[in-house]
Amino acid sequence: MIRVLFFARLREQLDVGQMELSAEEAGTTVAELRQRLTARGEPWSTALSADNVLCAVNQQQARGDEPLTAGDEVAFYPPVTGG
Repeated sequence: MIRVLFFARLREQLDVGQMELSAEEAGTTVAELRQRLTARGEPWSTALSADNVLCAVNQQQARGDEPLTAGDEVAFYPPVTGG
């Protein structure tokens, strides 16, 4: 399983703070995961297609080509999350 977290305005837009996906559902890279989530339609496509949405894998900032494996924690967040 891959744990996916959403922070700040993303959590509000999507009305979900976290979810778990199988490795098959998530895909093999951060970019593939993001594409699969945006393919869910609104509000997913609007919230996650913004250029300024950042991503971290296992609490390390990650790019789209970052590989994903079972047990990873992936977080999507805006540039400033606030307190």
